[in-house]
Amino acid sequence: MRAGSLDRREFVRLAALLGTSAASAYALAGLASPAFAADMPFAADDPKAKTGGILKIAMSVQKMEDPATYAWVAMSDQTRHTLEYLAMTGPDNITRPMLAESWKPTEDLQTWTFNLRKGVMWHNGEELTADHIAWNVSRWLDPKIASSNVGLSVFSAMVEETPEKDAKGKPIKRVRKNAIEVVDKHTIRFNLSKPVLSAPEDLYNYPTAIVHPSFKAPLSDNMIGTGPFGLAELRVGDRCILRRVRKMTDGKDFKYWGGNVYLDEIHYYNFDTDNYLSAFASGDVDGVYEFSAEQMDLAKSLDGTIHAARTAQTICCRMQVDQKPFSDKRVRQAIVKSVDNGVVKNLIFPTGGDVGQNQHVAPIHPDYAPLPPLERDVAEAKKLLAEAGFPSGLEVTIDVGNTDGPWHQAAVEAMRDQMKDAGITLKINVIPASKYWEIWTKTPFGCTSWTHRPLGTMAMSLAYRSGVPWNESHYANPEFDKALDEAEATLDVNERKPKLMKAAKILQDDAVEILPFFRPVYTIVKKNVNGYVGHPTFYHQFNKVWKA
Repeated sequence: MRAGSLDRREFVRLAALLGTSAASAYALAGLASPAFAADMPFAADDPKAKTGGILKIAMSVQKMEDPATYAWVAMSDQTRHTLEYLAMTGPDNITRPMLAESWKPTEDLQTWTFNLRKGVMWHNGEELTADHIAWNVSRWLDPKIASSNVGLSVFSAMVEETPEKDAKGKPIKRVRKNAIEVVDKHTIRFNLSKPVLSAPEDLYNYPTAIVHPSFKAPLSDNMIGTGPFGLAELRVGDRCILRRVRKMTDGKDFKYWGGNVYLDEIHYYNFDTDNYLSAFASGDVDGVYEFSAEQMDLAKSLDGTIHAARTAQTICCRMQVDQKPFSDKRVRQAIVKSVDNGVVKNLIFPTGGDVGQNQHVAPIHPDYAPLPPLERDVAEAKKLLAEAGFPSGLEVTIDVGNTDGPWHQAAVEAMRDQMKDAGITLKINVIPASKYWEIWTKTPFGCTSWTHRPLGTMAMSLAYRSGVPWNESHYANPEFDKALDEAEATLDVNERKPKLMKAAKILQDDAVEILPFFRPVYTIVKKNVNGYVGHPTFYHQFNKVWKA
């Protein structure tokens, strides 16, 4: 850092990753530290804070079946104040211990030891132990669960192929012997088959919430957690009510490990995304999950505080590479070459955001390096189509769920208009958001929203590594996997960037998707809501929020 080869923010992230407290890392970097409590992932207590009150948020209210198989952030936000995580990545992109109090990797990044906080209590009166964590991780890695967590780097390094085959004839992966080691009551160790730099960050990915070993789906029927709130009511498509836990089921007082919490209740009310601001303006809610760029003028006219963040949030218009006509690389290349991502981005997000390069590492990621700019080439697209057997043009259909709002459809319509010039007719099949999440990994051509991850390696591993559950494009390229492995094994960010960009270039060249942009995100809360900080992943952590 002092030599100028590592910026101060990345130094803080790296030092915290290796086990230095975030406060110490900020001090070493010469930066002002956010007001976080000592040894806590939460903000420090506000001496002016008032206890009590209800925070009401407009958001899609969804089912709460199994946290290990959650498919979107809203589900986890309904759960996040009851079930907690080993680590927590804050709005500043720094990962701090949560249920763990510390961690330490070996020098080769193949062994990670996590030390748990002592005295963390479940709502049923039991103490959290390393056995509980081991049970959760083993469950995530059970192929019967089909958790997307297997796609995270730290967990992909805990499994190995077996002689068993699935219904499609592919090898079934199971947890490696001794990959999960319970050292003692409050210590757990992960022994990996390869170096992984993102273990703590992986453990705040939203499907890694820790459930009690008595868990049986649906979660909403028996929600035992370690957080300060419990589920009081759930009506899917209507409301989700969370209420402070005062007593454990054994009748004893519940003392929350995370210190003071001010709110009595958190209410989520279901609204269509384009009606969030209307609900806010009418006073029905104190804040919204998000609002769109085209609603900014309306938001500015309202009596609230706007939070904006640069992010790696995006949409992937991805093709399944094993489904005709997309199994022909020339067809995919023609579709990609017919679109100018910059034009699409400027139509949908004229201010803020970043142009996408049809690969999943964003400029906001610390391990990003730019690839040569993409250029639209209509003539080449027509030539590729003719070579693929479509000299008169091609007609394809894309499924769009508008899961983050109608801007998904608007972006795809902009692509459709450009594709016409290359002889490609793009039909747009708009379906309800809830229905899209039922088919997003099945549709041959779909427009899928992907949320922010703090590292580019995380997004690449979750979405494109061979055989992982969230590999919606069915992409499988050993050369890509190898390049990604090399990036994940490299701690020095300056050395990691070219390695990760090698993987990104392979993905880009294979023309798996049109990823047109990385978007900014906006939220708004009433001015009497204190302690709220917008998160680039829309993660809600309201422990220190209070209402004046």
